[in-house]
Amino acid sequence: MRYIHEHPAWPKFHWNEAKLSPLLADVRHRQGRLLGKMEALGFRLRSEATLTTLTADVVKSSAIEGELLDAGQVRSSIARRLGLEEGGLLRSSREVEGVVEMMLDATQNHTEPLTAERLFGWHASLFPTGRSGLRPITVGGWRTGEAGPMQVVSGPIGKERVHFEAPPAERVDREMAAFIGWFGNSPGLDPVIRAGVAQFWFVTIHPFADGNGRIGRAIADMALAQADGTPERFYSLSAQIEAERKQYYEILEASQRGGIDLTLWLEWFLECLRRAVDGAEINLGSILRKARLWEQVNQAPVNDRQRTVINRLLDGFEGKLSSSKYSKLAKCSADTALRDIKILLDRGVLVQEEGGGRSTSYRLAEPGFFHGQRDQPSEINLTPPQSLG
Repeated sequence: MRYIHEHPAWPKFHWNEAKLSPLLADVRHRQGRLLGKMEALGFRLRSEATLTTLTADVVKSSAIEGELLDAGQVRSSIARRLGLEEGGLLRSSREVEGVVEMMLDATQNHTEPLTAERLFGWHASLFPTGRSGLRPITVGGWRTGEAGPMQVVSGPIGKERVHFEAPPAERVDREMAAFIGWFGNSPGLDPVIRAGVAQFWFVTIHPFADGNGRIGRAIADMALAQADGTPERFYSLSAQIEAERKQYYEILEASQRGGIDLTLWLEWFLECLRRAVDGAEINLGSILRKARLWEQVNQAPVNDRQRTVINRLLDGFEGKLSSSKYSKLAKCSADTALRDIKILLDRGVLVQEEGGGRSTSYRLAEPGFFHGQRDQPSEINLTPPQSLG
């Protein structure tokens, strides 16, 4: 026996509940705490958090497979489909639209049953041209045996290393029938454990000619949305997996080459999920800072140019903001840029960095320290601002 799907008891998985229980309880506690914090916020802030999280999910899930998507296009596509206001929406490619369509169906429609037809639709969305790169593939259907064994390999041609070989194509239909049946009816199983088992089981079957990793993570996200009881997403498992990609593949390979005990895989899955939830706390802080700043700025609204530049600074603008960079960002003349900057300086929205002359640069003031507010306590009104920019 080389692979787990060749085990006589496949797919009757088991795991060490005593070992996983403390970790599972900790993860569930952190999930609940994060969801409680988000529930206290207004609709706009939750929408901003969901938009940011889903964007990361789509971009990072594709990055795990070596496909780099434009984050701006992804964000615009998600915002448009969710009906959210987003300034300067970008036109998205077919590839971006397809991945977004799959992810939103998995999370926003998480209460709908998972079926073969639904999975075929996701697969067709991922490959709108019917090709994976330059290679034509079977789209919207299980893989066939014509292309030979489905293997996960690495290394140069002639020196390939086979990490895993999936069940033969003639088994896929009944393997997926068993998986889909279990996913729709697994009473008594903790929903977070279910998410981990589902991702592992699906990618081990490897039912499609390509795209199995992304679809497997979408299934996990669907299961986690069911566990949270909400389509709103505030943490990104895919982003955390991408950050730990090497270990992810190592644990996956070790588990696929072992027996049917999934303790090793589930232990890593829960720890990765815990780090994803913890990382969301940082993301939440950034969103609250952005909301607080706009709450104060909107007391005397800024023009569109100023709004564009402020948003860029809030979204992690690299380097220092100078008048020439302002001019490029806002697409205006140097004189107009200087006038805009002076207004923002006078209002305390911007602060001039030390130095002067050609090296004069600016940064955003911390919320709560705008002119006329320096002696007031730094508090945030959780009623959402009129606009997040």
